[in-house]
Amino acid sequence: KFLVLSMILLGECCCFTLTKPRFLRPNADSVSNVHRRRRTKRVQCLRKCELIDFHQELIPYEVAWSLQKHIVKEKKSQIQNEGDCDDTLIVLQHPSVFTLGTASSNNNLNFDIKNPPFHVHRTERGGEVTYHGPGQLVMYPIINLRKHKMDLHWYLRKLEEVVIGVLSSTFSIHASRVEGLTGVWVGNEKVAAIGIRVDQWITYHGLALNVTMDLSPFKWIVPCGIRDRQVGSIKGLLREAQSSCNHGLDDDSLVHITHKSLIEEFSKVFQLEYHNRTISIPMLCDSDGKEIAYQRNSKLEFL
Repeated sequence: KFLVLSMILLGECCCFTLTKPRFLRPNADSVSNVHRRRRTKRVQCLRKCELIDFHQELIPYEVAWSLQKHIVKEKKSQIQNEGDCDDTLIVLQHPSVFTLGTASSNNNLNFDIKNPPFHVHRTERGGEVTYHGPGQLVMYPIINLRKHKMDLHWYLRKLEEVVIGVLSSTFSIHASRVEGLTGVWVGNEKVAAIGIRVDQWITYHGLALNVTMDLSPFKWIVPCGIRDRQVGSIKGLLREAQSSCNHGLDDDSLVHITHKSLIEEFSKVFQLEYHNRTISIPMLCDSDGKEIAYQRNSKLEFL
């Protein structure tokens, strides 16, 4: 059964430490065994997660979309055969594109749908219309919630927690949630949008964090259908605060620092241990089996 959650724009390990009484003097072998058991417990607390990292590239939306659906299909098959699967995290940027969720209305488009300023994709994720573009880091977690927590509200709050942690720990920006809305906010500005789909408790789609992106294309839409709030970016917030954190940082450096922090926070929040997965991008097929060609270094590559 498909579970869809509507969405608006966007732990510590269970291990514990045993302290020995002062009067107890174990031999070297017993000390070694205790440390070995502790290490084993910590390893068992961390789930494995494939990291597919294209954060320095612009991956067309339809390619990333097809990749997600392909991986979801893989995981469903693996769960059926083996009872579980590794989690996956995809990180990338998109060229300029508008995406509409299951709750989207054309009333929130400030352009003719037949003549859009950028490509438009209607997707199966929850939520309203949003914009993706260069300078925005997009994270697509494909994880088995049966092995985390089978609660979609919990999952959404955890995604928000990842972004809030990044902004606080890396940039000293105080971000928060807004009651009744999904995403991450700094004052009246939304800096991260979240929209998900869940299929048999396997998640896909995810979150988008505005880092250095040009925000002007948001004028073509009513982001997430919210008319009384603004959209912001890390770069803009740092500039407004004249923060020393931004001193000497160009856009590429700011994206790189944010990416590193996102990966670390996601690992901490969801208790994951990464291993890199190399895939051939963009050699994928769409839902109709038609090959998708993606121009990379002026060369067309196919699956």
